[in-house]
Amino acid sequence: MIDKIKSVAVIGAGTMGSGIAALAADKNCTVLLLDISNQAAEAGLSKITNQKRPVLENPESIRNITIGNFKDDFHKISSFDWICEAVIEKLEVKKDIFEKINQFRNKDSLISSNTSGIPLKDITENLDEHFLTQVCITHFFNPVKIMKLCELIPGKLTSKNTINVLKNFLTIEMEKGVVNAKDTVNFIGNRIGCFFMLKGLHEAKIARKEGLSVEEIDSLLSKPVGLPPTGLYGLIDLIGLDVMYAVGKNLENNLPKEDEGLKYVSLPDEELHMYKKGQLGRKSGGGFYRVNVLSDGHKTKQAYDPSTKQWHDAIMINTYSDFESKLYFDNTKQGNLVWNIMASTLLYAADLIPEIADDIVNIDRAMKWGFAWQLGPFEMLDKIGIQNTIIACREKGVRIPRMLKLCEENGFNYFYKNGSYLSSEGVYKSIDAL
Repeated sequence: MIDKIKSVAVIGAGTMGSGIAALAADKNCTVLLLDISNQAAEAGLSKITNQKRPVLENPESIRNITIGNFKDDFHKISSFDWICEAVIEKLEVKKDIFEKINQFRNKDSLISSNTSGIPLKDITENLDEHFLTQVCITHFFNPVKIMKLCELIPGKLTSKNTINVLKNFLTIEMEKGVVNAKDTVNFIGNRIGCFFMLKGLHEAKIARKEGLSVEEIDSLLSKPVGLPPTGLYGLIDLIGLDVMYAVGKNLENNLPKEDEGLKYVSLPDEELHMYKKGQLGRKSGGGFYRVNVLSDGHKTKQAYDPSTKQWHDAIMINTYSDFESKLYFDNTKQGNLVWNIMASTLLYAADLIPEIADDIVNIDRAMKWGFAWQLGPFEMLDKIGIQNTIIACREKGVRIPRMLKLCEENGFNYFYKNGSYLSSEGVYKSIDAL
């Protein structure tokens, strides 16, 4: 039984796999990085050694990494303590890889998938019980070197030792912020974050018809509501409309049938048009924003209006310099946008315990560490006011979600107080005890 990780085999040398391999190498682990061909593995190694954007903290750590291909070198994983799968997000591909891992692994090694949203139970279908005790999901966020979050998700049979050893390694050696999630579609961060983005696109379409520009929508959905300056459209440019399209399909197939998010799994017509013509975001040279380089070397930023299909010089709007609780409840088109997207996301999160996590702390940490929110959903609800939110729900005819209903029925005004958090059982528990 493995009790300490000293060596890591990473299966898949793409962006995520090479990032995980580099981080492990920097922590002085022996690393094996495999891909379908030597050429693909070498490309992954090149990402790690790229001089413009070095992934390694210490260039000498490259000595800790050996590369290889699936055909000739897969058997080498038998010498490694932790085997981390990081191949393309396609279920059948992952299932094939896991069959090979089961064939060649050391029977004491720990195994994980870096999937961003495919349930572990689907990936490990038909694998033996002993294997299932040693497998889990370790979902890193991109870029691995920078993003603090790693979601750790056990399966039904995953042993406590597997989770404890990986959690200690991820926390102490890799210096990640580990959150405990459950084996549900998209886990915590992407379940809530993708709801924000997909519902956001639909609600923002309505807001544009009411006169709000792309730039103003992003301005409202950034600092004033505790989100990063990318806002909505800037965030989707960063991720890519192709990824959002694929995420929507995964959610359509795997969300519970009563889930609110099912209404928004398809891209709105305008964004679907952008996707089909390859206007995906930064990766394609522009999505909702683009940067033009003039003949004299100066750069100009332009914004794209999906409704008119026209580009225009971007107008930077900074109406608010800090968090504005009142925006959530303003009876204006700006306030309606914030309620329909941001407040709706907070309400969605408040209905997901205990489905995706056992407590509010792990959900709040996931959104802060994985999506760079200033506050987690429950911290935000504390800030804008639980009772204010309940009253607004009543006025707007919105169903009150599970955790807010708990507050209403028991007279709780805060999810957090005096170093404690409100549990789903309706009692305050110590955060330090988690």
